[in-house]
Amino acid sequence: MTRVMPEPDTRTKILEAALELFRERGFAEATMREIASRAGVASGLAYYYFDSKDAIVLAFYQRAQEELAAAMELAQRGKTLTDRLQAMIEARLKYFEPNRRFLGALMAHAANPSSPLSPFGEPSKEIRDREFARIQRAIEETGTAVPKDLAPRVPRILWMYQLGLLLFWIYDPSPKQERTRALIDKSLGLVITLLRLSNVPLLRPARRTVMDIVEILEG
Repeated sequence: MTRVMPEPDTRTKILEAALELFRERGFAEATMREIASRAGVASGLAYYYFDSKDAIVLAFYQRAQEELAAAMELAQRGKTLTDRLQAMIEARLKYFEPNRRFLGALMAHAANPSSPLSPFGEPSKEIRDREFARIQRAIEETGTAVPKDLAPRVPRILWMYQLGLLLFWIYDPSPKQERTRALIDKSLGLVITLLRLSNVPLLRPARRTVMDIVEILEG
């Protein structure tokens, strides 16, 4: 008996159907059966490609990284670290805009440290490491001076800063998220200034405290 293989874009159809349902009903309310029905496939086939809704969201994160790659590369043309980080942040906000409501509903689930969707969890490590590498490249290519003891942590610190901005943006009720834009304008320059000031020897105790905080957040 000849086995009939699924069409090549089945996985994409399931992912798109899931995102539609997540936007409409929320992450918690949508079921794998409903996702399969929306995609026009059997439930068993949906589970063949994604063993859970968490797996679907991780695929969404992965696809976001791939589709944002060109914009992130363009951001690396900035002359200063501030320019590059600003461009990276703006690219993410633009990309995730259609899914802002869905991301908001997802945060309650992802906030659980044991959740596979936690930004600090093992399943998202590959995605996280790529972000660290991108920030490290921006630091090196712009010649931004960083203290040796703090250097290994700086990409993580700047990644956490961007993560905080994204969370603020997700829940920002102001028209067109104007408060988020203002926060970026006011805080980004301050963060980079503090990074530069961290080279001052007298701030060594403060640097140690920052590193301790990062270690606590990373578990």
